[in-house]
Amino acid sequence: MFVDLSLGINVVIFLLAGAVVGVCGVWLTERAEQLAHLTGLGQAILGAVFLGIITSLAGTITSITSAWEGAAELAFGNAIGGIALQTTFLVIADMLYRSANLEHAAASEENLMQGVLLVVLLALPLLGMTGPGITIWTVDIVSFAILGAYLFGLRLLRQSHQTPMWTPRKTSETKAEEQAPQSADMISAGLELWLSFLLLAAVVAVSGWLIAETGIVITHQSGLSQTFFGTVFTALVTSLPELVIAIAAVRRGALTLAVGNIIGGNTFDVLFLVLSDLAYRPGSIYQAVSGTMAFWLALNILMIAILLLGLLRRERHGLGNIGFEGGLVLASYVIGVTLTFFY
Repeated sequence: MFVDLSLGINVVIFLLAGAVVGVCGVWLTERAEQLAHLTGLGQAILGAVFLGIITSLAGTITSITSAWEGAAELAFGNAIGGIALQTTFLVIADMLYRSANLEHAAASEENLMQGVLLVVLLALPLLGMTGPGITIWTVDIVSFAILGAYLFGLRLLRQSHQTPMWTPRKTSETKAEEQAPQSADMISAGLELWLSFLLLAAVVAVSGWLIAETGIVITHQSGLSQTFFGTVFTALVTSLPELVIAIAAVRRGALTLAVGNIIGGNTFDVLFLVLSDLAYRPGSIYQAVSGTMAFWLALNILMIAILLLGLLRRERHGLGNIGFEGGLVLASYVIGVTLTFFY
């Protein structure tokens, strides 16, 4: 259908779908913070699981659709490029939070655990790319390992919220999460919030499908490589909800939600690869992509490790309102995009 349209029209559809995804992120932020209070799950878990999944729907649909149509590089690059970009979004949110560095104010056991889990999940696809490529019904065994590690990590995250083994030292800049409000209308309010979540999820899913379909056509019509287009442009558009939510959450003072949504959304984004592997019919998707994807996986691991260092070091104030680690994350992403474009 989109093949018959001109490049200009496909670009317009691509951008409009991205705009819809971004607008939905504004509404999702408010609902997520309210649900964190109503359910007692906490902002880190709510951001990591429910909000992370909802905001990743566009990217999920994009990667699955691309893999189903044989565009392995676009599917893989969308997932990995999105993780790098969304990690960089934390630096932008940090610039907007004037009181202190975001890593200092939002440090928590849950966010640190999510970061470690993400490093583990990113290492597994590297093993899939360099391993023997053993498949079960065309699905690489690494995909099963990623899914198992993700589910086990969620269990550990839930335990850390219920019975934390340690907590960061409180300072004047530490932003504590507000306690859940008590109300007789909590059940009915919760149902309304969940229903709106599902409605927004449907809108984001349709937008993600449009982004995938037009994205594949644009790569052919423009002559851009699937690698560059997937890791940069498609990843940018499908990651708009994370940027909008990070900025909105910081402005609302929900710092744990902002960091939890980014890191938690990134852990869910690794599952794009699992779903893409299921949709990629020729065989293991890890064996079908170029070495550039290994570069981006390694770059993601580096960026998350730097972020973890920032959460542990907890520098209060830095140059330009971002810490040393934030500057390194931003520089790493810019270098990665530059090398991908020119080499």
